[in-house]
Amino acid sequence: MSDINEIIKGGYDLHVHSAPDCLPRKMDDIEMGERITQSALAGYAIKNHWTSTAGRAQLIHKMFPECDAVGTITLNSAVGGLNPPAVEMAARSGVKLVWFPTCDNEHEMAYQFDGDPNKKRAFWASIVLEMKEQGINTPVINCLDEHGELKPEVLDILDIIARYDMILATGHISHEEAFKLVPEAAKRGVKKIIITHVSFPTTLYTIEEQKMFISYGAKCEQCYTTWKTGKADFETIVDMIKAVGAENCVMGTDLGNTKLCYPDEGILEFSEKLLEAGLTEEDVRNMVVTNPRWLLGKDPM
Repeated sequence: MSDINEIIKGGYDLHVHSAPDCLPRKMDDIEMGERITQSALAGYAIKNHWTSTAGRAQLIHKMFPECDAVGTITLNSAVGGLNPPAVEMAARSGVKLVWFPTCDNEHEMAYQFDGDPNKKRAFWASIVLEMKEQGINTPVINCLDEHGELKPEVLDILDIIARYDMILATGHISHEEAFKLVPEAAKRGVKKIIITHVSFPTTLYTIEEQKMFISYGAKCEQCYTTWKTGKADFETIVDMIKAVGAENCVMGTDLGNTKLCYPDEGILEFSEKLLEAGLTEEDVRNMVVTNPRWLLGKDPM
């Protein structure tokens, strides 16, 4: 087997939770920038549930020219939710990736707070509970109106994403929302779409559903933390990748949790485990290098 670092050379992790953040994180952007320059990776996307990371990405790239830090925005309530001006300004600030609602999505909130006192909630849920104790209620967000159709502001956001050739990531929206959003995005000229962690409990898609999304040009994201924290069996993830084809998938880590490893370490571990499970070196390179670079508009390697 080739050196794993050679296989993933020039790759990206498009799902990294680094500090500064509203929650404790394992590393900040400066440490992440340093780690990327010392790794085989070319860059990472800075994920934050509550703020645009465009400015942070610009500064990290200036500090570490060999680290291509990617700015993103997530359409939760803190940025106005489904807010076209926020997406427009993010695009003008250099944001490359737009996540649709995550922690404030109606479907996600219902799953996290379904009344089960024994449920292991998401890391970010602590903020929601703290705010509720302080009398601060965060509005839940749904991409669909009362008739089950995409809201006008969603259509405006799709047009902005298409105009700036940004990446659309589905976030934690419900299946009903995603089944409407992805075809409409493709219809409106959005060429780069990621179906966010397809094996995660609240965003779990069947192989047939993943293939449907792929027919619209989407890539299916598989994340390190999903299996590492026991939210999905590793074998299930391998079966999904083999069934839909690694050429239609991207690998992300979703790392930043203080108790787990660094994102660059997670990419290495995930890659090695996939190779041990029977995926080829080309499969891994597609997921870590080829597809993320294409999504970002970078030259292939």
